Parts: sequence; structure tokens; C-alpha cells
Amino acid sequence: MGVPEKLAERMSMAEQHEYLRAKFSRRNMIRGGAVTLGAVAGGVFVPGAVAQAATPTRATAPSAEKVDGALVAPFGRHLAYGNDPRTEMTVSWQVPTAVKKPYIRIGAHPWDLSRKIEAEVRTLYTPAGVGASGDHTQYYVHAQLTHLRPGRTYYYGVGHAGFDPAAPHLLGTLGTFTTAPDRAEPFTFTAFGDEGVGYHGLANDALLLGQNPAFHLHAGDIAYADPSGGGKKEDTGFDSRIWDQFLAQTETVAKQVPWMPAYGNHDMEAWYSPNGYGGEDARWTLPDNGPDRKNLPGVYSFVYGNTAVISLDANDISFEIPANLGISGGTQTKWLEGQLKKFRASRDVDFVVIFFHHCAYCTSTAHASEGGVRQEWVPLFEKYTVDLVINGHNHQYERTDVIKGDAVSKKLPIGGTAYPETEGVVYVTAGAAGRSLYAFTAPDSYEGNEHEVDSVASFINLKDGKQNETVAWSRVRYLNYSFLRVDVTPASKGRLTTLTVRGIAETGAEVDRFTVARRAK
Repeated sequence: MGVPEKLAERMSMAEQHEYLRAKFSRRNMIRGGAVTLGAVAGGVFVPGAVAQAATPTRATAPSAEKVDGALVAPFGRHLAYGNDPRTEMTVSWQVPTAVKKPYIRIGAHPWDLSRKIEAEVRTLYTPAGVGASGDHTQYYVHAQLTHLRPGRTYYYGVGHAGFDPAAPHLLGTLGTFTTAPDRAEPFTFTAFGDEGVGYHGLANDALLLGQNPAFHLHAGDIAYADPSGGGKKEDTGFDSRIWDQFLAQTETVAKQVPWMPAYGNHDMEAWYSPNGYGGEDARWTLPDNGPDRKNLPGVYSFVYGNTAVISLDANDISFEIPANLGISGGTQTKWLEGQLKKFRASRDVDFVVIFFHHCAYCTSTAHASEGGVRQEWVPLFEKYTVDLVINGHNHQYERTDVIKGDAVSKKLPIGGTAYPETEGVVYVTAGAAGRSLYAFTAPDSYEGNEHEVDSVASFINLKDGKQNETVAWSRVRYLNYSFLRVDVTPASKGRLTTLTVRGIAETGAEVDRFTVARRAK
């Protein structure tokens, strides 16, 4: 029901989007109402309208179908920072049908939620015949909070006409969040990629709460509503309803821990414009300080304490999966260098952590390493002594030695310490959040089960195809479900400040540990 394969090979993501829009519009007009598709306008489902491409529409107070709001419960709550994590937070959620006057209540105590703020609805419509999706409208609601106090815990409840979270029988639906402090303090964050919907993703989510993270980084391939991941044509298995399951699965964590995603190849959903990211725009409200909000909605940065975090979109530079190759026209790389310059010059930032989907260095038999990343970004990581790079894409855990100039500059055994100012960069693939696992060519080697080898056979994805390589930088390999925990410990000026990085298995066992250290500014 999508773009013919031979035609898709010659089309960009945007061209495929236009093809699909025209195809479904023609089909509806030809049938002349025998089968109505419908469209969303201002948050209202309008039967019989000509189907348009599924771009989210926005409204602050949409009209609704005749459903009693008291019978409609919000679900899928998830948080995200604004541009300044000290004072800005977005609370997002879903409702299963259109509601009237959605809002958020917020206060310093659960018994004092007097501050009431109107919320914005973004409707996302997917007609029957787009992959496996039924005729489906999703209602995503967002409340952007500003002028918050740093380091403060807030209570909140989300509601709409007929559903008041401050009502005594609904107090159990309240959530909390804590803003970033206005000074450097010890904190923890977590990270993984390639989660999807299922038992293992749920198990990892449950373990995340026990780490008490300030925030969580998701390195792309989030829900897998599009199982093909090629971005070249709409997959027959695409199902927009998977997102309902995913956001319900992650709510336990994401309703209280800011959930900060980067976009992977499975997050390019061809039906939604532009560039397959229209659906993501409906579901997420992320910092808008990136270089190109329209084409690169998943590119942004934020600072928490003494640590700057940068989210990149490697679909823009991927040779392996080129559906969105070059969509930024080079602006993302220029923006990245500007961010690195700014953070390295800042007296308040010690560490720079970067996360994105495609791996700079990995020996998986599935995707291995992405040549576009090594060509475009690795030289900048080394020039500005980036402290930690986190990737997904390959469904396993792998950690490198310290790398500089595409070679090992220092062996980094489990428990070792890297000094990026003089030695190089450490790369971690943390793509074992929940999807089916891949494989290595070399034996597993992790804490308590070390099998050191001199070299590992692998390959790199280049513009002209795969090129085999034999590498010496693969230090830790763990082929089971896992995630990353990072503990940040600030220090006074001139003393060593540290990132302690741990690989945590789904069982809770530690499979890797190393430290990144530098002199505090």
C-alpha cells in the first residue's frame, strides 16, 4: 500500500511523502464516499473529508466529540526539558479521544495545585491502509512550563473538562518532576537506545527508576512503529498505534524523569511530513535551540549542572540508510561545532556528552560503524575533547578503548580512567534496551567474564558500500539487554571532576565501569 520499491529507491523522504498524500487523496475522491477516510482539523475528527498527509494540527482548546470528559483518562505522560532545564519543563500526555479544555495543574504540594495552565493539543491522523494502521487519530497534549525555580520539586496533574486531577478520587494520578539546580551538584543520568515495546524494554524501564536519574537519554529507534527502518518507503508493517503502547509502557519512568530522545532510522515514518518527522513533532516537545527546527527536530542541546548534553540526528549523515542523507545541507555539523566551541569556553561547563543513533565505532555483525559519523563528526569530537559519545542502532552493549585519530590512543580496561583533554574519546554503544539482540564476531568480554582479544573483524558503512576492517579498539562486549548509568561528580576549580560510567544489565548486574576525568574550571 506504500511507494513501489523501485520508485522509492529514486525518491527522497519528502518526495515519498508527497506521493503518499496524492495517492490517498486520489483514492478517496475516486471512491466518492463509498469508503470515507476522514481528516483532523483543530483537534476534531471530521468524517468524509479528503485525507491529507498526516501533519499534526495544533489547538489550545479544541472542540470535541460528544464524549463525557469524566470518562476519558489521560495516559502516556512524559517529560522533557525546555532550553533551560533549571526553569523550563514540558509535560506531555495522550487522551484516547478528543477532549475539551485540556490543562495542567501544578504546585509545590499535592494539596496545593491552584496554578492551572491551558495545554496544547496536536492531533495526528493515520488513515486505514497506511501500513497495518487502522483508521486512527491520536491526540497528543503538551503543556510548556516556564519561570520555574531551579532545584525545585513540583507536583502536577493533567486533566480536561470533566476530569480534574485535583479531585480527591484522582489524586493518585499526580506526578512530580524536579528542575535542574542552578549550581554544580552530583547527579546521575541514564541512557539507552532501540527500546520498542515488549518485556525487555519494560524491565529496563523498571530498573531505571532505581537509579534515581535526573534525566534519561534515548539514543534513537524509540517505539518501532515502523519496523522496516529504511525510511525509503512506507513499510507494510507500520502501525501508528504502537506509539500508544510505547508511551504507556514508559510512563512509569517518563512521568517523573525527563525523557530526552534523539531520532534513529526507525523514527523516520514516511507517511508524516516533513522528512518523516511529522509524527515525532506531534509526540514530543523538545528544546528548540537546534539549527533547523523543521528538518532536524531532534537536534538540540541543554546544560545540567556542569554537564552539557548534545542530541544529534545521524540520519542526516548516514551512508548506510540514506533516506534523509544531507537534509541539513551541512548546517547540523556547523551548528555542532558552534555548540562545542561555546561549551568549551563556558566557565560553568566541564563535561560535554553527545548522543545520537548510528554508531561511530561498533563491531556488531548487523550495522557495525557508520562512515558518515567518522567523516563528519569524529574530527570535531577529538578537536573539542568530547568526554563521552553514546550511540544505539546496534542491539548490544559495546565500549571502546580511548580513540584518537581512528586508532587506540590508550587501552581502557574495566575500572580504568580516561583523560579526554589529552588522550581522546570513549564511545559506548548502548542499543540493547529491548529489541531483539544482534551478534559479535568476537567473544563477549565484560566485567567478571573478560576475554581480551588483540583484534576484531568488522566493517564500516561508506558512501560506496561496506568496507571490511580489523579493529583493536573493541574493549567491552556484552550481548544481552542493558542500559547505561552515568554518575557526575563535580569538583572545585583545578581538582578532578569525574563521570563514572557503568553498563548495567537487565538483571541489575554491572557489566562495565570506567571513569572520565578532567580538571574542573
